[in-house]
Amino acid sequence: MNTPSFSNTVQYLRRDALAGTVAGAMAVPLTAGICLMSDYPIMTGMYTVIFACIVGFVTSLFKPGNYVGTPGVAAGLAPALALGVATFGPQNMPFVILLTSLSQAVVWKFRLERWILKLVPPYLVEGLLAGVGLKIAFKFIPFLYDIEHETDAWLNFEREVILVLSLVSFVLFVLLYKSYKQRMPALPYFVIMGTGVLLSFFMPLPMIALDEVPFSLALPVPHLDGMPTSEVWWMALKMGGFAMMLGSIDVIEQVMSNVAIEKLDPMGRKCDSNNSLFAIVIANLGSTFFGGMTNLDGLAKSTTNAVAGAVTKLSNLFTAIVLFVVVLFPVLLTHLPEYALGIIMVYSGWKMMANIGHVRTHGLYALTLSVVCGFLVFELGIFEGLLIVLAIHGLVKVLFKSKFDPHAWAAGDVS
Repeated sequence: MNTPSFSNTVQYLRRDALAGTVAGAMAVPLTAGICLMSDYPIMTGMYTVIFACIVGFVTSLFKPGNYVGTPGVAAGLAPALALGVATFGPQNMPFVILLTSLSQAVVWKFRLERWILKLVPPYLVEGLLAGVGLKIAFKFIPFLYDIEHETDAWLNFEREVILVLSLVSFVLFVLLYKSYKQRMPALPYFVIMGTGVLLSFFMPLPMIALDEVPFSLALPVPHLDGMPTSEVWWMALKMGGFAMMLGSIDVIEQVMSNVAIEKLDPMGRKCDSNNSLFAIVIANLGSTFFGGMTNLDGLAKSTTNAVAGAVTKLSNLFTAIVLFVVVLFPVLLTHLPEYALGIIMVYSGWKMMANIGHVRTHGLYALTLSVVCGFLVFELGIFEGLLIVLAIHGLVKVLFKSKFDPHAWAAGDVS
């Protein structure tokens, strides 16, 4: 089955339906957590994932990128989106995402992703994601001890209970994940969410707050009224630079995800990263008209989708259906306790940090630079941290010129 068609897509309807539903159930808390990290309304994230899943399926019929990936909002871009909201204001983010998607369209049209990967080595991306993972973990750690009734004493009986509950649940989540990640990767998510919802009926637990954001369409235009002309040009320049950074990270993450998704494919089909970028461009362009976020085929959801039995992108439609049910009945999400979401997001952050260990295979230079990148991203932000490390990397290459070899440097053989 090398070429997808409507007939062979329907052939695997049952498997794709089950896999997509499982991936959708997992996508709900992940999307909610990433939205909170991005300073976006949770419902906006739900709209984005639904639209991206529909686009992912439709484009797979004539431009297949990967076959079992599941699109959604990316944890790796959450701090960057939050920075964009803080810098440009939520009213300007649709225009910023429009610029992002246009930059990605250029990358797709001219197949520039291979040059971006040369400019930004994969080990720097791992460092960047480690810094982002640390940000995510720190953001959601307070969810693990938050209580409904504050007292003069920080450590009261209610907080002791939630701390014990969070600790036991976190250990349970990790054990389940390690035991079932190859067979049922969504199981720990179901268990933590299910027990959290059940316990919320018997004990006071802080719940996820949900802002009602109706789905509405509007042109993604900038809102710079009242600003002097000089400031308008400076703001436009900053928006363009920020969009290019956002788009580049999105592209790199998608290309790297495809490497892993290809290994998960039950039929061993090859991924076409350029076609995957086409789907991202369409989804990002479309999302700008309803104030949506950037998207890509995330590894957590894609792994769940593949292990649950997905064969084609038809599974994406069932993931979209699950999220659509949450959109229709948002009260379902308000029954999810904060501590349960905190466990899921802290563990996601930890996984992003732990992946930096893979950089050791690239040598000591790569590991050192990726660690520095992670630290700078955590301390200064994605944009500043990545630019500084790229400058350092470029300077080292210029100084050593043709003699530069990261593996030789690791062995102490650079002169």
